[in-house]
Amino acid sequence: MATEDKMLVIGAGPTGLATAKALAENGIPYDQVDADDDVGGNWYHGVYRTAHIISSRNTTQFADYPMPEHYPDFPSRQQMVDYLRGYTDHFGLRANIQFNRKVVYARPVENNQWEISFEGGETCLYKGVMACNGHHWDRRWPDTPGEFGGEYIHSKDYKETSQLADKRVLVIGGGNSACDVIAEAARVGASADLSLRNGVWFFPKTLMGRPVVEVVKPWMPIWLQRVVFKLILRIVVGDYGDYGLPQPNHKIWERHPTLSSEVLHYIKHGNITPRPGITRFLGRHVEFTDGSRAEYDMVVAATGFHVSYPFLPDGMVEVIGAVPQVYGDCLLPDYRHLYLIGWSQPRYGFGPLVTPFCDLLAKMVKLQNDLDYPLGYVLQKSGQKVPDTHLVDPGKALRMLKKAPKRLWLLKLAAKRIKQAPINNIPMELPKGGIHSNEPLKVY
Repeated sequence: MATEDKMLVIGAGPTGLATAKALAENGIPYDQVDADDDVGGNWYHGVYRTAHIISSRNTTQFADYPMPEHYPDFPSRQQMVDYLRGYTDHFGLRANIQFNRKVVYARPVENNQWEISFEGGETCLYKGVMACNGHHWDRRWPDTPGEFGGEYIHSKDYKETSQLADKRVLVIGGGNSACDVIAEAARVGASADLSLRNGVWFFPKTLMGRPVVEVVKPWMPIWLQRVVFKLILRIVVGDYGDYGLPQPNHKIWERHPTLSSEVLHYIKHGNITPRPGITRFLGRHVEFTDGSRAEYDMVVAATGFHVSYPFLPDGMVEVIGAVPQVYGDCLLPDYRHLYLIGWSQPRYGFGPLVTPFCDLLAKMVKLQNDLDYPLGYVLQKSGQKVPDTHLVDPGKALRMLKKAPKRLWLLKLAAKRIKQAPINNIPMELPKGGIHSNEPLKVY
């Protein structure tokens, strides 16, 4: 079947599904592919069996598809998979998804088309690419001198508590995955140590019987949120030094929050031992910045992920830290119909943002059809700046999303004022030596 007039959605995780729904509702032809055999992305194949969401049900569910009322405040991995399957079937998206279909390369070619190469050698031409491949798969490892002589894994590779049972475990990192793994190690391991190079803000998951993220109201400015949470933490948690933890060296919300009701509990019970940063590995021993050493059977690097697009040509997308240098949260200035979706992270709960953002995205696709210039270029020439953080304030973002559709016509006017030759996608050659694929790319 001809694909030249279709958009290609890469990924069938939460953002990929919402993107596909928005395209369908706006009458935009599309295909959708996923390297896995079912929908759900990271929730389907990427997280450990006992995982639960850290944001609440109310701040995670899609605005147009509520979670079942019997779901708890913090649904489990399996409940999230079931919810995303229900969303897929409710909106009739499954018939348009091709599973076990991995994209290995996507490049701009003549006539503003995109050539997509699939695993197995097939190629197809598409009008555009909606990249929804997620940001929880390209492991980031700490740069630690020496070599560890025991089992050294990334938190991405942790799936079952049996991996930790009766082992002396060291977890590196202070994010949500680190807290989940170290809490499991505190329950089943021989010992559980947590290495923090810098202090983090530990939030309880609940406050007065409610998910703590629901204490934040959309109308609250960021400075007021910080005042409220500092007061809450002073009352509920106290001083981090009393737990043997370093003080945070950043403001609340400058980094992704860590929500855990277990880590501080287990520290006070002696089941988790805080450790400072690591100096080096010495076989099975680890040396810390305070000069102490300890012996471990397993080290888990819960040190996050890179944002990357391995199916796009090298150098096409500049990423600084965790932030792609894009306009309108998803566009490059030099290419038409390439949309990088889902790389940002709301500070708490993505659900309310996804539907309005994807609806806006579909309107942007239609607008691009009417422009002589890439929409990202028009935004750049209009004075928009690239983002300086991957974190999003949901309340502020919702307010902007409500206004954005009404302002799209201004971009059309701005494009008419640009007085130069239209910019077209610059065709790019295949990599020298051909396309190589060393391991399956899981798209989320």
